[in-house]
Amino acid sequence: MGCRRTDCLSKPLSGLFAKLGSTVGSHPLFFFIIPIFVSAALGAGFVFLKDHEDNDFERQFTPMKGPSKVTRALVKENFPYDHSLFSEERLYSGGRFASIIAVAQNHNVLDSPALEELTRLNDKVLNITVDGRRLGFSDVCARVDRECVSNVVLEIINSRKTHQTSITYPEHSHGSETVFLGSALGGVTTDSNGTVASAQAVRLTYFLNDQESSSEAAKLWLRRFKALLSEEPSSEHVDVSYFTSKSKQEEIDSHTTDGFPLFLITYAFAISFSVISCMRVDNVRNKVWVAVFGVVSSGLAVVSSFGLLLYIGVPFVITVANSPFLILGIGLNNMFIMVSDWQHSNVKDSVPKRMAHTYEEAVMSITITALTDVLKFFIGVMSDFRAVQSFCLYTATSIFFCYIYTVTFLGAFMALNGKREAGNRHWLTCMEIPTVKPIDCPDLYNFCCVGGDYDKTTGAEKKKLASNFFKDCFGPFLVKSWVKGLVIVIYLVYLGTSIFGCFNVQQGIELYDLAADNSHVTRFIKKERQYFSNYGPSIMVIVKEEFPYWDHVKRQQLQGCLEDFKGLWFVDKEISTSWLDSFLSYGQERHLNLNDKEAFLTNLTEFFEDSPVFKQDVNLTGDVLTASRFFIQTVDVANASTEIEMLQGLKSIADQCRVASLTVYNKDFIYFDQYDVVVKSIIKNVAVISAVMLVVSLLLIPDLVCALLVTCSIGSVTVGVTGFMALWDISLDSISMIIFTVCIGFTVDFSAHVSYAFASSKKQSPNEKAVEALSNLGYPILQGTLSTILGLSALIWSEFHTFRTFFQIFFLVMFLGMVHGLIFIPVILTLFTCCSRESKKDLKMTRM
Repeated sequence: MGCRRTDCLSKPLSGLFAKLGSTVGSHPLFFFIIPIFVSAALGAGFVFLKDHEDNDFERQFTPMKGPSKVTRALVKENFPYDHSLFSEERLYSGGRFASIIAVAQNHNVLDSPALEELTRLNDKVLNITVDGRRLGFSDVCARVDRECVSNVVLEIINSRKTHQTSITYPEHSHGSETVFLGSALGGVTTDSNGTVASAQAVRLTYFLNDQESSSEAAKLWLRRFKALLSEEPSSEHVDVSYFTSKSKQEEIDSHTTDGFPLFLITYAFAISFSVISCMRVDNVRNKVWVAVFGVVSSGLAVVSSFGLLLYIGVPFVITVANSPFLILGIGLNNMFIMVSDWQHSNVKDSVPKRMAHTYEEAVMSITITALTDVLKFFIGVMSDFRAVQSFCLYTATSIFFCYIYTVTFLGAFMALNGKREAGNRHWLTCMEIPTVKPIDCPDLYNFCCVGGDYDKTTGAEKKKLASNFFKDCFGPFLVKSWVKGLVIVIYLVYLGTSIFGCFNVQQGIELYDLAADNSHVTRFIKKERQYFSNYGPSIMVIVKEEFPYWDHVKRQQLQGCLEDFKGLWFVDKEISTSWLDSFLSYGQERHLNLNDKEAFLTNLTEFFEDSPVFKQDVNLTGDVLTASRFFIQTVDVANASTEIEMLQGLKSIADQCRVASLTVYNKDFIYFDQYDVVVKSIIKNVAVISAVMLVVSLLLIPDLVCALLVTCSIGSVTVGVTGFMALWDISLDSISMIIFTVCIGFTVDFSAHVSYAFASSKKQSPNEKAVEALSNLGYPILQGTLSTILGLSALIWSEFHTFRTFFQIFFLVMFLGMVHGLIFIPVILTLFTCCSRESKKDLKMTRM
């Protein structure tokens, strides 16, 4: 394959960076102090943090243009909610409520003493008062015909005990009404007649008035409810869990306070590892302080970027709390590469000259990754999720500041440290020390007070054992022919396993994934899944256009469409609510001709007076029925995967109806919309990043093959991370998508560094180029990987699934990225690239 060099920008930029390095080396104090003052000024923006916090779950974590939001607007417009006739299935938003799940310790909550304990708890809840005991449940409750909506299931259970009546399930006749018990009784066992023999759990729900006028009183009541249940002593008869309409949001808000302690622990780990990995036996060449200020540089970048955006008023979402971990990893990688190239410079040269050499080699490589990361995250601002938009904006700005502070603040400190080295001064005391041990001094003196040695052959600092390992052992071993063959086989196995995992990755998010492990929310949702998954949400089927319901033929076709929904395995065949069926029964009882438009409309008004609840299901404007809705009952919706299947199945049946335009809605569909967006967003992100990386690589990496391989490595690592996510039981959801977006940028960093070093090498053969690239960058890449993984390991201890998932995905990206950078890319480069121009020239002269 012929050489194709694309160094139209790399050469002039390398020269420009060399001049910058020389300038930083000549005036280090200026470049050191200015970033500190800038960070102090911008950091004052943190005073606005509370003002700009925005963790509203729906606004931030659901697609902005989700189809269910459009459907909800349709529902609100056509079916205004009647607060005097509360109906849970007709709610188009979550509403206000408090809920209890009581699980019997003796496996039957219908018998004493579990029932007595449950009744006592219900009485305590109903007696909650707020606002100086002036307001009770009866003042804030949701109502039907001026009566508070009660937990009828308790009346039914008590009637069973008192009057020895049986309970039928899932529907039970209570008085003149049929009550659906599928959401109130859980873990039910029935006999052959459908009579309840036992039930393991009962759910009591206390619905509150959702009007704005009662919002403050309702908020106080919910707060008192939470206090009562959290203080309730454990019982030997029932295990009680609770949840309110505010619980989900409160859990998300608590992420912020959980993240900052982990952030401090992470930085402590990072500093510790960086210091240890940069320590030298030589008391002059020791890079301890460079490591410390490398971490400080990352911290200043976070302070500056966050402060600036808070000044501007950019919303601070909890996802942004993950950004500092990313910036720390980027900053440490930059620092290790800078230190590595500094060590390759001649120790006898002046500090400005050594800085010029360092910047010429290191900053070019850092620029490639920084530019692609910044572009990638700024493109991410166009995401369908506001949480991703905020995260990308904060992260892109942080990476920009991290880059600027690396070449100014960190570079300036390296120059100051270089002046100390030039004066042969001790790394801790800054006192001048001898380069060789005096004859009359003990060995301990040599260990503590002697330094300044260097490689007399190259004039550079002596390499650490780890660097020599890559030069003398790992590199030569990797370029052996049989090892290359083995690496290709391993890569093919890796690729095959990853692709297999991609086809088995799960989608969906469980609500308890957003809560702490020991949270009351987690306990409640898990019990809800365990005991009440037999019956899922009630679904609205909406006819969203004008329809002639009096036309017998078309009406039958419409009813056929509604029956098609019951053909789905997750829809109950018997339980449904239809104003049309009820109206037709009403007309049949009265011998009405409902196939006539005038008779249909006239009697419909009378029907609504007799059954006012159905009036909420029809939009009757004059003599035109512009919209109506029906209800079907889902079953066996036990997890997020079945939620996805349910949503897709319902939409498919709605689209197949030809007689009328149908759509489906439930208030939870707002959150289910993410399932359709997540995979598309990840594919789009990978495609955009690959395109950006290809353009940047072609411009800045002086070899076409290297540029193409760097771009291909993005897809390779992305497939690997996705596949191994499935093997690690990590689902694709809005949270993991955000984290995945974060990490995609890291897939390319190591490969880009190695490819640039390979392309820039002056060695002759591809094998020699690979060995030199690994010799120079192998240890920094290993340092960067280990420091980031060890730093992020603090997240394992988090009580929140979000932070643990961040560590898992980040670990996969860093590990697979390192394997690509140190093994796969060097081997592939030696197989698919050509000899250098100098090598060809020498070969031609030899033949002559």
